[in-house]
Amino acid sequence: MRRTLLAAVLLIAACAYGKNEISIETSHIQLVLQVKDDGRLYQTYLGERIEGIDDLSVFNMPRLRRSHTLTRGFEAYPVVGTEDFFEQALEITHADGNPTSVLKYVSHEQKPGEGFTETIIQLRDDVYPLSVTLHYAAYANEDIIRQWSEIKHDEKGKVYLGRYYSSMLYLEERAYYLTEFASDWAREMQMSSQQLQYGKKIIDSRLGARATMFAQPFFEVGLDSPASEEEGRVLMGTLGWTGNFRFTFEVDNNGALRIVSGINPDASRYLLPRGQVFRTPDFYFTLSSQGVGEGSRRFQRWALRHQLHMGAEDRMTLLNNWENTYFDFNEEKLTNLFGEAKSLGVDLFLLDDGWFGNKYPRSNDKAGLGDWEATREKLPNGVPALVKAANERGVEFGIWIEPEMVNPKSELAEQHPDWIIRLPERDTYYQRNQLVLDLTNPKVQDYVFSIVDRLMQENPRLKFFKWDCNSPITNIYSAYEKEQQGNLYVDFVRGLYNVLQRIQAKYPQLYMMMCSGGGGRSDFEGLRYFSEFWLSDNTDPVERLFIQWGYSQFMPSKAMCAHVTNWNSRASVKFRVDVAFSCKLGFDIGLKGLSEQELHYCQHAIAEYNRLKPLIFSPNLYRLYSPYEGPHCVMQRVSDDQAHALLMAYDIHPRYGERVVPVRLRGLNAQMRYRVREICLMEGQKSRLACNDKVYSGDYLMKAGLAILSASDMTSHIIELTRE
Repeated sequence: MRRTLLAAVLLIAACAYGKNEISIETSHIQLVLQVKDDGRLYQTYLGERIEGIDDLSVFNMPRLRRSHTLTRGFEAYPVVGTEDFFEQALEITHADGNPTSVLKYVSHEQKPGEGFTETIIQLRDDVYPLSVTLHYAAYANEDIIRQWSEIKHDEKGKVYLGRYYSSMLYLEERAYYLTEFASDWAREMQMSSQQLQYGKKIIDSRLGARATMFAQPFFEVGLDSPASEEEGRVLMGTLGWTGNFRFTFEVDNNGALRIVSGINPDASRYLLPRGQVFRTPDFYFTLSSQGVGEGSRRFQRWALRHQLHMGAEDRMTLLNNWENTYFDFNEEKLTNLFGEAKSLGVDLFLLDDGWFGNKYPRSNDKAGLGDWEATREKLPNGVPALVKAANERGVEFGIWIEPEMVNPKSELAEQHPDWIIRLPERDTYYQRNQLVLDLTNPKVQDYVFSIVDRLMQENPRLKFFKWDCNSPITNIYSAYEKEQQGNLYVDFVRGLYNVLQRIQAKYPQLYMMMCSGGGGRSDFEGLRYFSEFWLSDNTDPVERLFIQWGYSQFMPSKAMCAHVTNWNSRASVKFRVDVAFSCKLGFDIGLKGLSEQELHYCQHAIAEYNRLKPLIFSPNLYRLYSPYEGPHCVMQRVSDDQAHALLMAYDIHPRYGERVVPVRLRGLNAQMRYRVREICLMEGQKSRLACNDKVYSGDYLMKAGLAILSASDMTSHIIELTRE
């Protein structure tokens, strides 16, 4: 009853300005839409929330009264073929061949959701039986707006969608500066910026699976000036879609910018059946007037509260065997590693690739993928014996799978060749000696689900899956889709989600890592089903500082897996551990190769990490010194009550005799006094920081700062601040 009354109040509030005016608001953001005399819906304002506005008609900006014929204004969801000659949101071919529609406003309502207010706007073509529903979910406390569209028709013939974007936003500023995140294997999330000029800038992916290998689905647009950390206005956006995406940034002839976000329509002309709803992915954005830092804190807080699977739950530290053994292991060797995991102090042992296949044993990456039974020669007692042995030694057990993929040299490929995405009558191209299973096919979805289900049925104490995806979709043809090949890329991702939904429904407390040959999958829709994701196969601590800096623009540390490995063995074990310490900590290193002092440091660091998890996972992140701007990197986390903070400082490759200055902290309470103490020191090591074990006011720390940087190569400091 209470929800019904609240919904009625919100609906009345939405209509208070009149049916022609719609305001979508968070605590600090306002998006205003209006119905004009032609019956169509337009965006008239996007910016900081304006208090005390009683009449939304004040947002009837001059731009919408222009008389020139090239554009009618900022239409909320424009269709190809209408008067707007710039990038548009929807392209449709009707059953009679007509290539356009005119969408007119029908109605709107606002109603409460779980932590958000949803605005639902109905649009309809008054000539064809076509409707489009626009959805906006405004998270007031986190200042995030989630936007998606639903497209439906009732025509008897074939109707095709040529493009079907989730969001269309418009901005009018003097200048626009785009920050994008380029990617490649071992070089994920590389940041670069440029000023947008007249015309289009497109960021997209067309790899199908492992879709973000070359481009990541995130962007930042500085308004009037380049985006900076703590100053200026910036729009930050991302798409929740574990497949091909596209962002188009188009500056028009009047200097206005439109940002179009959604599924990449390349090779995806979608045949939409009559009566079926095409739901676009969710697009998420925030508009910060306090720089990228504030936008990051909003995204991280929102993700922990509303998006990340088990966002409020703890995370397990782990030891992975991959860089320790690769494919060369057996039951005895693994059992010994369980003891090492216990000695190290981690929560879980993760068995990586190479444990399956009998007719074609998985001794390398050329065979066995798809045959998910333990290799009898390596593991004569199967996975249950491993789970039991790990548990007896006091650690949990997790396992690696790559269930969407298949090696041609496998029993699965021999038995079900029609389950594989592969072009007929053409030479086959292989990525990493494998092909992709056709998840558009319900039988394949059942099979992929059964891989996890069977392992869980046999091993109820399995706690963790590392779900890998090492290949994009090659040889793009679906035997299941037949004459609807344009549906393949979209339906593949939907098939993946169907499987993940079934797994989550049956095993809601199962931890899973989203991995894709490194960071080839890293989106918020995927993280509805995964508790964390693998940022990169590159675990060189220096390179990881750049990668982690980039992902931290949007992603919470709780979701960002960082492992200590032997990459860049020139770096000390302390430096390698300290870099991984800032994220979700894991180890992929042989303990026998460590000195006694190094092993003790790892054990001590894990104990400190467990103690400080609430702070490390706090969304209150302040990036103080960027590795992109010099040979140092400094980040700070602060508790919600500002009584506790953690400072993580890294000297990368400083120049000889470099002059360093104090680092000014942020996010503290100016009136509080804090004891500064360096932690995570090597056994027998004493802090060389002059500020160690001293007390300062928050005001001093934020204005004068601390001298914590040096000219020493690959040196790190973990510093805890506690209110006195």
